[in-house]
Amino acid sequence: MLRTLALAALLIGSLFPLYWSVVVASHDNAAMSARVPPLLPGGELGRNLGEVFEAVDFGAALANSAIVAGTVTASTVLLSTLAGFAFAHLRFRGRRGLFGLVLGSVMVPAQLGVVPLFELVGALGWVGRLEAVVVPGLVSAFGVFWMRQACREAVPRELVDAARVDGCPLPLVYWHVVLPALRSHVLVLAMLTFLAAWNDFFWPLVVLDPVESPTVQVALSTLAGGYYTDYPLVLTGAVLGTVPVVVLFALLARKLVTGLLRGPGHSVRW
Repeated sequence: MLRTLALAALLIGSLFPLYWSVVVASHDNAAMSARVPPLLPGGELGRNLGEVFEAVDFGAALANSAIVAGTVTASTVLLSTLAGFAFAHLRFRGRRGLFGLVLGSVMVPAQLGVVPLFELVGALGWVGRLEAVVVPGLVSAFGVFWMRQACREAVPRELVDAARVDGCPLPLVYWHVVLPALRSHVLVLAMLTFLAAWNDFFWPLVVLDPVESPTVQVALSTLAGGYYTDYPLVLTGAVLGTVPVVVLFALLARKLVTGLLRGPGHSVRW
């Protein structure tokens, strides 16, 4: 009973910020400025949605975020699984040094690379374009480390050696042996990468045009700007930006949790 109550309290605490965002998004500023703010959704959501799309090009922002997050996720999963497989099961000169360099890059704050990265993006003519956000995020050190550990735990070296002895080319070993064993790990990495790319704010704000090529987070910063903050308008945009992530998690949550609970030696049945 106590465990059930604790889980219920945790669920309510987790969902309340989203519920409160919907409540605020469905009222106007006058209602939110009242001494006793409303606790139930109102009827202003449609008007606020129209104002959001009038204030900023939110449709383009959603499309840009989907392009950036989708491309970064697909690239990170592909390159991280390839690199993780190589570091875990292939023997080549400089393997330990390269992996140490990958781990060392995690310790460097991203803010230290903003100026040289901006200069490089400017030299390539990518300022204000989505390439400036996509290309630097095509692979991550965390993804490489995550997949290297997953390969060592979920893919026995004897299985890889047996496939190579049978004459299976290395690309087919990766495709038919390694990837099927890493499905749960791929799903976790894909979800974490998508969330990070979708919610990224600092670098897109630096390098993208908030009018011509905004992402969702940049568009929200535009809504929050001005002489005063229209909270119903801002939270309407926040709810719009949260819906794709919630839908994606709802579709993948069962497989994600199953893969995590089964452990590194099991894969998710698709």
